[in-house]
Amino acid sequence: MSATHLPHPPTDHREFPFSDRDFRRVCQMIHARAGIALAPAKRDMVYGRLSRRLRALGLADFGTYLDQLDADPDDAEWQAFTNALTTNLTAFFREPHHFDRLHAQLRESATAAGPIRLWSCAASTGEEPYSMAITACEAFGTLTPPVRILATDIDTQVLATARNGVYGIDRIAELDLETRRRYFQRGTGPNEGRCRVNPALQALVEFRPLNLLAPRYDVGGPFTAVFCRNVMIYFDKPTQRGILSRLVTQMDAGSLLYTGHSENYLHAADLIQPCGRTLYRRNPAARA
Repeated sequence: MSATHLPHPPTDHREFPFSDRDFRRVCQMIHARAGIALAPAKRDMVYGRLSRRLRALGLADFGTYLDQLDADPDDAEWQAFTNALTTNLTAFFREPHHFDRLHAQLRESATAAGPIRLWSCAASTGEEPYSMAITACEAFGTLTPPVRILATDIDTQVLATARNGVYGIDRIAELDLETRRRYFQRGTGPNEGRCRVNPALQALVEFRPLNLLAPRYDVGGPFTAVFCRNVMIYFDKPTQRGILSRLVTQMDAGSLLYTGHSENYLHAADLIQPCGRTLYRRNPAARA
């Protein structure tokens, strides 16, 4: 058999030994810690990402690294392990029909008492919550709309990027000129090629770490809109159901759950009910 037909590179071609047992342990550990279900096809990705941690720690093999994690559930390295295996793919106004619906929802809620609360459950590097903030500014015609946005993620590294609010200029290239001018500050000199979100947007968003596997969410709901998009695809059905059972406790009868285009929740019809294109409401029979 030629090397091109091997399911994964031979051990002696790797910097670190990486056995089937090592991969199974990684799968079990990240599932228990973050709910992520890794397919066999992710083996090379796992090796590539975690081998950086072995180099950083000066370790010679995966077994030692995983033993270290198993020995101390409070080891700070668990966060680095989780960050390494978390996939973050996002963009400003990804799935734009959701932001059209959010705009309408905010206009419908304009007479609500107190601030309107929105939640981005998998905020990644911040493009989603900042898109929500721009939508709120547009809906109310002001940079200080009566809206507060909670943005959470399990990955602390991407949250740091999100809080900073600085992006490569290419990240906003697809936005219209007026949006770029109003909501982003273009860098000059040493910051050429980068942009910063308008500080008014940053003032609308609170970034906070949160593991969706947590037994309860102390996030201060209910929320008018909950964006939980393109993250459930990494969880198995039982994990999805557990997360949804906690999300609905943060929703009231008028709340909308915005989900990813490839996510389907027919198995949780007792918790949420479809009400539009990748949109759901809490099932009235669901426990609030």
